[in-house]
Amino acid sequence: MFEPRVVFVSSRLSMFAILAGFLVWSLPVVAQQKRAEANSTSPSKPNIIYILSDDTAMGDLGCYGQEIIQTPHLDQMAAEGTRYLQCYSGTSVCAPSRTSLMTGLHTGHSPVRANYELQPEGQLPLPSETTTIAMLLKDAGYQTTCVGKWGMGMFQTTGSPLKKGFDHFFGYNCQRHAHSYFPAYLWDDDQRISLPGNNGKSIGKTYSQNLIQDEALSFIRDNKDQPFFLFYAITLPHSNNEIDDLGQYANQPWTEQQKNYAAQVTRLDRDAGQVLELLKELGIAENTLVFFSGDNGSSFNENSDLGKLFNQSMSGSLRGFKRGLYEGGLRQAAISWWPGTIPAGRVSQEPWAFWDFLPTAAELAGITIPQDVPVDGLSLVDFLKGGPAPERDYFYWELHEQASIQAVRFGDWKAVKNGPQNAIELYDLSTDTKEEQNLAQAHPKLVKQAREFMEQAHTDDPNWPMVENSKERKAQRPPIGR
Repeated sequence: MFEPRVVFVSSRLSMFAILAGFLVWSLPVVAQQKRAEANSTSPSKPNIIYILSDDTAMGDLGCYGQEIIQTPHLDQMAAEGTRYLQCYSGTSVCAPSRTSLMTGLHTGHSPVRANYELQPEGQLPLPSETTTIAMLLKDAGYQTTCVGKWGMGMFQTTGSPLKKGFDHFFGYNCQRHAHSYFPAYLWDDDQRISLPGNNGKSIGKTYSQNLIQDEALSFIRDNKDQPFFLFYAITLPHSNNEIDDLGQYANQPWTEQQKNYAAQVTRLDRDAGQVLELLKELGIAENTLVFFSGDNGSSFNENSDLGKLFNQSMSGSLRGFKRGLYEGGLRQAAISWWPGTIPAGRVSQEPWAFWDFLPTAAELAGITIPQDVPVDGLSLVDFLKGGPAPERDYFYWELHEQASIQAVRFGDWKAVKNGPQNAIELYDLSTDTKEEQNLAQAHPKLVKQAREFMEQAHTDDPNWPMVENSKERKAQRPPIGR
């Protein structure tokens, strides 16, 4: 029988030793209990999937008016969910747009504001101090995986997906490597997996998207009984425009690139549809929020072979394309789907942006964002459920690919500045989504307000000096200090 006198020892040192031993035994138990509580499958912690397509434009999908390329599954997703006509990317190229999505920061504050290639493989890494939504969700008990393309830091850097909140990664880390759909290798976590029969330069034996799709579906099956976050960064339909099966487009009287592009978009549609069907099959659709979008607007000039055939400017309704800050380069094909929660068949004209994703996912997971984590976005939870979009002063973008360019939207007014020394252009999006009528001279007060917003939203970063052209950028670009 246990006797109390055994515990009450006279030596202070012995008492300390017993207490220390108790703590060593109890702390892991407490940690396990907290992890178990965090892993609860309560409906208050929905699964979250973001399907991010590389370069899909609004004009590529049937639900936005595409008449040649077939996208029945995404069209059905829109019919069962909400389609957005004014969803904005982080900016109009890959790495900074994805950074905005993951960090909740617009490109005036984010650590990545253009594509910044590193050799022999990779891009400018996210800094160690940068918090991602995957980190917050993982701490809240979510299982987290990224499949497809990362592009925000190789594995030996601070920007590795395995250091930024993801339990698992599969696919391409480097966006330059992702240009081949028949690569010589992919990455399984930080392990390089060879693909015999592929050389990364020509059509090979193994089509990468087959492996990536299998990995995404396996993750969902394996984690159906606990909260999970899947960042499904599909490389389709980015160039190189390669496909393993032209399908229904094989006999079209088009160029090879046109046939490949159409088949890529339809393949993207099929794979997104398989994700939704699996969620229904597993009985977890009503506890899973799925976003679909491209990572920037149209990739092709409307007068190019692809732009003309597939009407990517949507009959000229949107100006511009990738690497510009007009609406055609920023607006996304975007759909949200959550059966029983998100209104079916809704079409929204209210604007939101990539940097809203982090606070939205955090609220759904019951996460209080730490005060030392900067966030520009606003939660969309009420908006997703059918309420109004959150009110804000402005949306802001910048890009540093060649000249440093900026844009700001406030209300229905849109201002664009195509270089530090360029004049601000001003457009009324309520009547001019084509951004054809520059009203800057007629509204000097609005131009002044736009300039003030641009100055307020931009913070200096040594990696992203404000320059007039690519030659000046190369001369001023400092060594990477991250």
